[in-house]
Amino acid sequence: MAQHDPALLNERMRPIMQDAQPAADKKFILVFGFAALIWFLAIGLDMRAHGVRIPSEVQALGFLMLLFSSGFILWVMCENSFAAPVIKPQTERGHRVISSGPYAFVRHPMYSGTVLFFVGAPLLLLGSWWGIALSPLFAVLFALRIAIEERALRAGLPGYADYAARVRYRLVPGLW
Repeated sequence: MAQHDPALLNERMRPIMQDAQPAADKKFILVFGFAALIWFLAIGLDMRAHGVRIPSEVQALGFLMLLFSSGFILWVMCENSFAAPVIKPQTERGHRVISSGPYAFVRHPMYSGTVLFFVGAPLLLLGSWWGIALSPLFAVLFALRIAIEERALRAGLPGYADYAARVRYRLVPGLW
């Protein structure tokens, strides 16, 4: 990223709480952090109590999910120089609607790839059924954040409403 898009790297390295960020997103960040902490604790306690119990074939599936997730997220960041971790129009950087690459299919592909991460990681790396059981929580959290993000983008990013009308799906093509 340092060579391909240093402006995006700089934006992604800024604090997770910023002045231009909607208050709802600041609250979301706190809830998400707490959910991630619970996820890690549940996985750790599960591992401590039971050790790795996931068959190697399932771990291989987790590996493929992590590999696909990582590649997909990298594609998203290569396609969208405005893929910041904070919800805010980046007018100082010439923020515009991106509708190419994965954005031609879903409006929030970064979250799509990240949901795969939250399923693949406990399968491969952590061997925890509790980690997998808690993974849908992150899909729900991302659905909530999408609502916050879409409000901000419709209000502050010219052309976003037209883009949303063209690209119907938010997270999963054909589903939602």
